[in-house]
Amino acid sequence: MKITDIKATTVAVPLEAPIRHSNGAHWGRFVRTIVEVVTDEGLSGWGEMGGGGSSAEEAICGLKPYLVGHDPVQLEQLRWKIMNPVGSLYNNRMQLHAAIEMACLDLAGKATGLRACDFLGGALREHVPFASYIFYRYADEASGKGGETAAEEIVAHAKALKAAHGFRTHKLKGGHFAPDHDIEVLRALAEAFPGDGLRLDPNSVWSVEEAIRVGQAIEGLNNEYFEDPTWGLEGMRRVRQFVRIPTATNAVVVNFEQLAQCIRHDLVDVVLLDTTFWGGLRQAHKGGQVLETFQYGAAVHSSGELGIQLASMLHLGAALPNLSFAADAHYHHLTDDIIKGGKLAYRDGGIDLPTGPGLGVDVDRDKLAQYAEHYRKVGGYTYDRDPGRPGWYSVFPERRYADPALKEIPQMEKAHG
Repeated sequence: MKITDIKATTVAVPLEAPIRHSNGAHWGRFVRTIVEVVTDEGLSGWGEMGGGGSSAEEAICGLKPYLVGHDPVQLEQLRWKIMNPVGSLYNNRMQLHAAIEMACLDLAGKATGLRACDFLGGALREHVPFASYIFYRYADEASGKGGETAAEEIVAHAKALKAAHGFRTHKLKGGHFAPDHDIEVLRALAEAFPGDGLRLDPNSVWSVEEAIRVGQAIEGLNNEYFEDPTWGLEGMRRVRQFVRIPTATNAVVVNFEQLAQCIRHDLVDVVLLDTTFWGGLRQAHKGGQVLETFQYGAAVHSSGELGIQLASMLHLGAALPNLSFAADAHYHHLTDDIIKGGKLAYRDGGIDLPTGPGLGVDVDRDKLAQYAEHYRKVGGYTYDRDPGRPGWYSVFPERRYADPALKEIPQMEKAHG
């Protein structure tokens, strides 16, 4: 089996409502690049990465000279061909490799009848639990959804998510409003869901001192971990000295050099592994094996996925022995997907591992065309800007928090979004 072609298509899939975070916002849609790797046997394998547009598509297709003629089963060769250390100094191809590796694992599975997780050693679980992943949201006029800023509104949203999907862990994306607002909301969630796990993630935006203050204020709650309360490994080390909650990161341990420093100096307790940030499903799994060796916690990170990347997350979660936490997913915020059969279904607070070969999902080409056209219509957006706050940009540590009274995107920004 040999690769004969690589294709890339940018899509925009609508969200229920625009979701807000400390570093900007998702402006009512996820923009993703869908990668198709075609072989001489007529098989197609599918991968996915964040962002899109002509530059992303050209970057993927620009790797054709490296990959045409390559056997997609030779995954270790693939890694060295695309992202060897010296080449990456000049052109970081981590996420490009991740999307192509997803597609090659999909192809390898389709050629052999094996699932992607079987190339990692097999599945330890057939059902992966997920957290509710709650965001403050702008109101969406068309859907009538969103607009949650106050504690009681967030609790009502979380109750609806739990009723629909069965979540038993609730993660609040904080840092958008002033820290005391997040403390109030997290306490309200604890009161509303006694016995359920809690997480607070302000996306690294607080100073060390502010993070310590918040961490100590919520220590009495049923916290699973305190995720990226400040920026940098040294900042995380300092917070860990003063807060009696396990700390976690997806932002400052995203490669093996950083992982070695984290473990050697005992800097962070739990590492969230991402199948794109780490350069692929195999690399994320390898990171999990290192964490298992040193008895550190592992979790699965979400970077705004559609069904292809979600499938890769499920295969990672299925194969990790030390997956002691519910995985993250933005997935329930989507209104649709580009995979056949529609969105993967939540059951009892989690999602079943696909049973088909490879990733176990396939692309609906009509949906792919529909959301490629939607991207051409609405365009991309700037993830690190907030449509409700013209001229704002994030500064670490953040001192310019949003006003909780702002529930809708101003009309001028809607027109440009």
